[in-house]
Amino acid sequence: MITLASITWDIDPEIFRIGPVAVRYYGLLWALSFIGGYYIFERFVKREKLPEGFLDSLTIYTAIGTILGARLGHCLFYEPDYYLSNPIEILKIWRGGLASHGAAVGIITAIYLFSRKHKKPMLYVLDRIVIPVALAGVLIRLGNLMNSEIYGIETSLPWGFIFERSGEVVAKHPTQIYEAIAYLITYGILHLTYIRKKGVLPNGLLFGLFLIFVFAARFVIEFIKENQVDFENGMALNMGQWLSIPFVLIGLAFVFMALTKNKAKS
Repeated sequence: MITLASITWDIDPEIFRIGPVAVRYYGLLWALSFIGGYYIFERFVKREKLPEGFLDSLTIYTAIGTILGARLGHCLFYEPDYYLSNPIEILKIWRGGLASHGAAVGIITAIYLFSRKHKKPMLYVLDRIVIPVALAGVLIRLGNLMNSEIYGIETSLPWGFIFERSGEVVAKHPTQIYEAIAYLITYGILHLTYIRKKGVLPNGLLFGLFLIFVFAARFVIEFIKENQVDFENGMALNMGQWLSIPFVLIGLAFVFMALTKNKAKS
């Protein structure tokens, strides 16, 4: 329902349920992110004539790295006391609690292990994997929207959302949509750059750009996002912002090195 002042959001996060098993929008969008990523990378494989089995192996490594990294990142960065005291709760992913910073670390670790096994430069793989990962970020944030979670502070803007299922009675910034838009723009820039250069790029360039765009956007949007845990309330910058800073700096370093190396070759 849309009013002059806000949008009332009361979407049921469950699509359907069969007994104790529920299919949720969030899970469906996660699955679509891997399917879409597989399709995009398949085109890279064909264009660059990569060996048979390369993509299937990469998909397994990336899926495990993403899920483990995102879950452990949330548990260790945001609620370490609770999860270290109740370690079995770490396994209950269906109850929520995934961190994009942890996912980034998990993916990088997975690609490192994958690159060693397949004897392919790690940056070469990262430059290509971040393209579908950026698109996956769009779908995951839309999943957060369907769950009525990870939203912003109060706003009087006409596109503010009243998240009724979370008990809200005033409009809040739909920061899930803001982040989804930022990630969609990132995906577009990375993919168009890859296509324009026909896959011939200095190693580390796309990976560096991904880190800069994604985590700079995350840093800015955090200013209007509600804190996820209570200990952040007294901090000048919240945990998401502190964790974003090193990723942006690392991204700048990779872009600088890639452009410098490319300039030296030319």
